[in-house]
This record gives sequence, C-alpha cells and structure tokens, in this order.
Amino acid sequence: MSPITEVEGRRLPLTHLDKVLYPATGTTKGETLHYCASTAGVLLAHLHDRPVSFLRYPDGPDGQQFFTKNVPPGTPAWVHTADVPRSRERNARQVLVQDLASLMWAANLVVEFHTPQWRADAPGMADRLVLDLDPGEPATAVECCVVARWLRERLAADGLSAYGKTSGSKGLHLLTPLEPTPSNQVSAYARQLAVEAEEALPDLALHRMKRALRPGKVFVDHSQNAAAKTTAAPYTLRARAEPTVSTPVTWEEIEACEAPSDLVFMIDDIGPRLQRYGDLLGPLINLNRARPLPRP
Repeated sequence: MSPITEVEGRRLPLTHLDKVLYPATGTTKGETLHYCASTAGVLLAHLHDRPVSFLRYPDGPDGQQFFTKNVPPGTPAWVHTADVPRSRERNARQVLVQDLASLMWAANLVVEFHTPQWRADAPGMADRLVLDLDPGEPATAVECCVVARWLRERLAADGLSAYGKTSGSKGLHLLTPLEPTPSNQVSAYARQLAVEAEEALPDLALHRMKRALRPGKVFVDHSQNAAAKTTAAPYTLRARAEPTVSTPVTWEEIEACEAPSDLVFMIDDIGPRLQRYGDLLGPLINLNRARPLPRP
C-alpha cells in the first residue's frame, strides 16, 4: 500500500519512499520529496504560470530517462494545464505547477523541472534571457565563471542585470529579467552576445555547438531563448550521479570560484543557503527589475 498524504486538501499517493534514487549518496525518494516540500516557496515562485516539461528518471539517474512535454497519463483533474503552441501541430497541453499539491504530485513522478522563458498567458513573449555556459572538457565551471564575468559586464553596458545559477550539472546559467519581448528577438540578441564573447575571449568562449570545437572551451548556448526551448528551472533537482540542484549563486561566489566543486550544491545545501541569502533569483520575478531589450 502506498501512503496517502493530504496536501492542501488533495489526497496524494506517495510511492516507494524508501527507494534509493541516488546510490552514490544513498538519497531516497522520500528525501527528494522532502526537499521539494521544504523549498516549495521558491520552487513554486519560479515555476508559476510556466508550462512545465519533465525529465523523468523514476529509477534514479542510472535508470531510464525520458523527456515529456505533454500532460502525463493519470494526471489528476485538479492539476492545472495550459494550451501551448507547437510548430507542427495544433495546440498541445502542458502542466502548470501552481500549488504545493501539484508540486508534490509531480515530485512523486521523480522529475527534473524545465520551463520556457515565457509565461502561459503570453506564449513566445520572453520575460527573461538565458545564456547556458557549457564547458567542454577539460574546461570546467571555473572557465564558465570567467566567461560569465565578461558577459555580466557586456550586459551591464546595455543596461541589463545578470543573475547566475549553477546548471546542477557542469555548467552555469546566466539569466536577465526583461520586459516581455518576442522570443525571436531575444534569441537574436543572445546569439550576438555569444559571438561577441567568442571575439573577446577567443581561447575560451565559443558560440557554435560543433563538437569538434568544444574541448577546453565554454559553449555560450544561446539557443534556449527560442520559444520552443526550455531550461532547467531554478532549484530543480537534477538526474546526476549525486542529488545536485540548479542553485542560484552570488557574483562573489562566481568571482571566487577556483575549483568545480566550489559551485556544486546538493539538496542539503539549499535550506541553509535560502536562510543566508533568500532567493538570489528573486529579481527574475520582480517586475520592477525587468528592462527592455536593447534595440539592434
């Protein structure tokens, strides 16, 4: 029998709570659910009104993984969904994680949360820019931080503020709050930033995805600004060997990074960081911080 938990008046069966999802640390599914519940305030703030895509890994990161944008079979009727335009078909429907009950239902599926740069009520109108700094071995997060510092200054020259978070994998994400702007315009601007980063840091930064060019460099992935693309959400757990989290970081931490381990955070780290810093990505959901995209 699966235990039935009541969350905000919704009855939820929570399954296999003792199952070890992360063998490297012995972290159980119950512990991952506890993480989601204890960080629900910030998780929900960043998921709110954004159609969610799930990377599911029900048997842990070493088991089968599959990415889904559609509403999963068996989704409770009370979970909110939204129409989402797709390029080759009519509107599809995706989940909106709007409350604690929906968050715990989704967490019970064992998922990474991925979101677009726009909200459900304005598809394709981005309210943020994202640059995914992805290191090619032997480059690491240390090199990502060098590129991030250059990009921060470049964005500041256009009157834009940048905020960093770890990807929860090997890289770093930079995010900038924007006044709602068509995704294709944000994509073009982001690509130009990546090109300029490569010109300024030719031995380090790269704007093209070509694998042969990647070793030892940081790919400035601008593609996630496209309306159809998604990025790992702030505070989501990742399907990695250990229960790492996509974690907001300070610029002081980025500037001081001397080893990849300096920017690795796991579920037990997040509570203390929230107590110390609050939500470092709060400006992304503060409309007063949004700025217009520079004109070409």
